[in-house]
Amino acid sequence: MTEAGGTATDTAAKPQGGRTIAVLGEMLELGDEAVEAHRNVGRMAGELGVDIVIGVGGDMVKQMVLYAGHHGVEHLAMVADNKTAADFLEKILLPGDKVLMKASRGGMLWQIAQRLTGQPVTGF
Repeated sequence: MTEAGGTATDTAAKPQGGRTIAVLGEMLELGDEAVEAHRNVGRMAGELGVDIVIGVGGDMVKQMVLYAGHHGVEHLAMVADNKTAADFLEKILLPGDKVLMKASRGGMLWQIAQRLTGQPVTGF
């Protein structure tokens, strides 16, 4: 709204990011230490102040996400695959957000980065 004789200006600022988002997939070939290793990654996400953890995968990833929540990460998500993760990120990313993607090579999380940056998705 403007007052009589005033000029219309948009004073509403666009939302800014600055959040730290961790996209975490399964770490393969850990053997007997697999459950504890996945839990430790979740714990570290909380201790490092990560704002959002997105787990991509199954039961081992669920351990990471649950431990991240237990150790202070307030915003958690679990998705089944890279396409769903990319869809979700496209909806929540804000300018200034930082995204870390980590998994074993077999998780092919690079596909998410490729999609988000407009590159052809490889590795199927």
